[in-house]
Amino acid sequence: MNIKYRIGVMPGPWPADSPGEVDGRELLWRFIDLCERTAIDSVWFSDRLSSPLTVLEPMTTMAAVAARTQRLKFGPSVLVAPFRSPVMAARQLAMLDYLSAGRVLPAVGIGVEQEREFHAAGVPFHERGRRTDEAIRIMRQCWEASDVTYAGEFWKLDRITVLPRPVQQPMPLWIGGNSEAAMRRAGRMGDGWIPSFITPEQFRVGVDKTLAYAAEARREVPGDHFGVLVNYCLDDDPAAARALAMPFIPRGRADAPTLEACTAFGPADLVSERIEQYVRGGGSKFVLRPMCPAERMLDQLERLAMEVVPAFHNL
Repeated sequence: MNIKYRIGVMPGPWPADSPGEVDGRELLWRFIDLCERTAIDSVWFSDRLSSPLTVLEPMTTMAAVAARTQRLKFGPSVLVAPFRSPVMAARQLAMLDYLSAGRVLPAVGIGVEQEREFHAAGVPFHERGRRTDEAIRIMRQCWEASDVTYAGEFWKLDRITVLPRPVQQPMPLWIGGNSEAAMRRAGRMGDGWIPSFITPEQFRVGVDKTLAYAAEARREVPGDHFGVLVNYCLDDDPAAARALAMPFIPRGRADAPTLEACTAFGPADLVSERIEQYVRGGGSKFVLRPMCPAERMLDQLERLAMEVVPAFHNL
């Protein structure tokens, strides 16, 4: 198999648009334009229903990306499947793929361990895994078939047709998450697996498990459909990079003993070496997220595009 290595990005910590802060709307356009004109392959957006920090809503933001760009790919990392009607999600993603001429990279998951977000969405927390599995089945059918009739535990469809169809046929659907259940879901139902905050060694084990679950289900996950999200901060002085990044590491992660192994805070060589470690574990698609103040984000992305990305895209 001819494996293509690709590096995309996710926005770093977003400004709150408070007085004296960076203008978030202007930052978004500059962020998209920078990605479009450099070697960055794709942009990714997180999905949170409620957060004390500003998080860009993925569906509407991806529509902005589609309208403003010609070649940049984009996707949610990851779309929380239980929050949405799978038919509505399938229709929105299909429309985005249609309007962008096939540039959508859908990835879904069960969401963060915040029960109040599921209550706000009207979804019982304990049902999130089963709802995700059923949503994946429904979305695939909506993208590939006409007059979809389906009777499941949570949704019932009677001759539903989603048009326009996605340009990509079949539409790829990746699975996010670090858990054993996410690996099982990726192997049995997904077209790829993309975790975050995972060490290269843990990632290698996860790739092997995902492939084993796929073999169990008598299906195949392509060898170049394994990726990982890596938080990074570029500075020639590793101590300075770490000091810049640490205030933005989520609570509960900053004290994790594995943090150093699954992030890249330092010079470009260190960032490249971290990516190489994941490559050796079976990865080929990467989402890098700058951990820094909002006013430093574009500089971080430009350095990544100039100093790290070309070497991997030329492999």
